[in-house]
Amino acid sequence: MGTVAGLPTVKRRSLARSRAVAVAVAIGLGLVGACGGSGGGGGDGGGSGSGSERITVGVLLPGGGASRFGQFDKPLIEEKLKELCPGCPAANVAATPDPQVQQQQFEAMITRGVDVVILAAVDPQLMRPSVESAHRAGIPVVAYDRLAQGPISGYVTFDGEEVGRLQAEALLTAMGADGGDGRRIVMMNGATTDPNAGWYKEGALAVLKGKVTIGKSYDTVGWRAENAYVNMTGAIAALGGENIDGVLSANDTMAGAVVSALNAAKVKPLPPITGQDADLLAVRRIVKGDQYMTIYKPFKRATDATVQMAVALGRGEEVGAVATGTVDSPTTKDIPAVLLPSVSVTVGNIGETLVKDGMYTVDQICTPALRSACDRAGLT
Repeated sequence: MGTVAGLPTVKRRSLARSRAVAVAVAIGLGLVGACGGSGGGGGDGGGSGSGSERITVGVLLPGGGASRFGQFDKPLIEEKLKELCPGCPAANVAATPDPQVQQQQFEAMITRGVDVVILAAVDPQLMRPSVESAHRAGIPVVAYDRLAQGPISGYVTFDGEEVGRLQAEALLTAMGADGGDGRRIVMMNGATTDPNAGWYKEGALAVLKGKVTIGKSYDTVGWRAENAYVNMTGAIAALGGENIDGVLSANDTMAGAVVSALNAAKVKPLPPITGQDADLLAVRRIVKGDQYMTIYKPFKRATDATVQMAVALGRGEEVGAVATGTVDSPTTKDIPAVLLPSVSVTVGNIGETLVKDGMYTVDQICTPALRSACDRAGLT
């Protein structure tokens, strides 16, 4: 895949090599016990180190609290760091949806002299000067979820093109749009400042081309629900609610806003709506029938690989055994990368995916108001 509007160029290893690397990663994740020490395993992130060297890890997230990053990514990163580096201090975690504030947080971590930074950038382009400052200070940066610009040392994310394809395929299935029947959809894309948003859109359009009419397409500033609500309200006014056959929403937060806008306009029945991140509210909407699907990203696989990269880099080692390929950003080529697969979740497979993996319990999903719907879905 070439670079399009700042999207990463992905260079995957051969299937045989990827399988071999997957085995190496699994072994490494199971055997690494501590950070530090000079007796490391030759740059594979796994060695037997003495654990005497204490490294400090800075973590910068684009949201905390009730956001996906606060609920799942943060505790998983902290847990894995304790496992791989029990003698290290707790991670320095800072979370904000404001790119200017995140830049200040990043500079503060550089000033404090952390050994390595895990960066899930609010604005990947804006973070470039800070990434460059960290590089000059000898602090490697692992990009997490979003590929920040600048001299990044490693990158872990879910395959964005696949995410878009899965969303589009699910939407076509829900609409029964198997090609050329004039179905009209609205696309609620993410923020243009996030390269992942373009990645998702590219994957979706590759599936949708020639099969639907895109009535309206929006790039939602900041991924914010209030902006998605305004956009969807405008689409309903322009197209007519009865003329919208489906909504490809890039994530669950915006999907919730889309549902609210359709309800406010008294559109019945609701068209199928996609999402991403498997937020609890979105899962409940899927059970109720207000949202058709979401994308489940097994976050633990991503945080495990990210922390393994960070610990290895903090010890001055390479991350070759963790990476399954490389990516090019607009500024840096051949960044060691891990691109993970995602899972499409509809009402029929919530139990065998989200519940089975321990993301949610049936009791968390099935509120009293949803009990009968949960029974129909087999969530008992």
